[in-house]
Amino acid sequence: MKPLSLTTRLSLILACTMLVVMALTGLALYHSLAKQISVRDDGALLARMDQIRTLLRDEDAIALIHQKPRLFANMLGNTESLLMLRFPGQSPLIEVNPGQRTLPAITPMSAEQPLTLNAVHHLQSSDGTPFIAAAALANTRDGPGKIEIVTGRLMTERTQTLASYRDQIITFTLLATLLVALIAHVSLRRGLVGLRHLASETDAIDVRHLSHRIRLTKVPLELQPLVAAFNQMLTRLETGYQQLSQVSADMAHDLRTPVNTLIGQTEVALRQQRTPAEYQALLGSNYEELERLAKMIDNMLFLAKAEDASQAIALQILDLESLGTRLADYFEGLAEERQMGLRVELQGEVQADLDLLLRALANLLANALRYGDSGSVIRLFSETGANGVTICVENHGPTIPSERQARLFDRFWRADSSRHLSSSGSGLGLSIVRSIMQLHHGRCAVQSEQGLTRFTLYFPLKP
Repeated sequence: MKPLSLTTRLSLILACTMLVVMALTGLALYHSLAKQISVRDDGALLARMDQIRTLLRDEDAIALIHQKPRLFANMLGNTESLLMLRFPGQSPLIEVNPGQRTLPAITPMSAEQPLTLNAVHHLQSSDGTPFIAAAALANTRDGPGKIEIVTGRLMTERTQTLASYRDQIITFTLLATLLVALIAHVSLRRGLVGLRHLASETDAIDVRHLSHRIRLTKVPLELQPLVAAFNQMLTRLETGYQQLSQVSADMAHDLRTPVNTLIGQTEVALRQQRTPAEYQALLGSNYEELERLAKMIDNMLFLAKAEDASQAIALQILDLESLGTRLADYFEGLAEERQMGLRVELQGEVQADLDLLLRALANLLANALRYGDSGSVIRLFSETGANGVTICVENHGPTIPSERQARLFDRFWRADSSRHLSSSGSGLGLSIVRSIMQLHHGRCAVQSEQGLTRFTLYFPLKP
């Protein structure tokens, strides 16, 4: 089933609301009118009975009934009314009953009791038509006693009036509901032009047009915060897409270089017969390239896992001094090969994942050995503050320009812009360091000035 449009749904809601309001209003007006008419009819019935009471009290009742029987018929006013006068327990002196309806058995009120609306009895005829009746005794100047007055009226006219009024209410309610639905539908279609404009602009955004932003001036005021947030999301997606495209290009470039080297070396070797020593040298060279490729793939896999927010790390309290000893044992030999010194001054404790922290520090120390000046000293030390622990790797070497420092932690980015020197590293080492710090809810930074470069890793006390 095709879902209803927003215009149709809002129109139906407004129409249903209008229908309910109009129906309740009409119902209230109907009952109010019915009550007023009922009170009026009851009062008219009692007024007629009071007139007859007065007439019988002041006149010779028996003679009046016999001499002027039409007087009482005329007092009723219409054929739906009935009247009977009689002495209690005797035959009627006069009975005006054009419809030949059965007189109700009602206990008459005493002659001294004033007539009130409570004296009127509300009944129903055999066909369901409302019928009102009242009975009362009246004093007379002659006769054996008080005369019983029984009067009533069939409310056919009132029933028809109320039925007509009810039908008019239903008709006007339905017409008003249809009119409101029509007006609401037209108004909403005009009012939702901004949404159609928003849909049109949103439909124009794809991978080739990620820089497109939805103009807020043509969007309804209530939707402007949503559209602003959507534009911000587009900005983040555009940035991420550009970074992803750049990473893909860099990755392809870095993978192509060793593969081309492998192909070129193999093609040259196959052009003529080679000695076993030459084949052995070729295999050794190819092995180094393959090993570099494997390392690059491992680093890329590590970065992909590190960006997963659900990646679990094994946090534990680590003794920095023993950690420094392990690093010194591993890198002292490499430092001697580079004719450099290594001074480890780690102290205190830090809460971190042992393997990840070792990998981050190993990457920083490897960088320091690669780019540090020969004969200089690499310093690894820690500082414990009130909110966390900072570990620093410091080396002497060429100063990194400030505009390049911000990009050092980007993937595949190298301070040396020449891609031909990419064999010195994969360009992923510092990216891995940043990912490791993000997993620890910490941060990393670099500062390079006057020939001194310092990388810092900050671990908060509560990761």
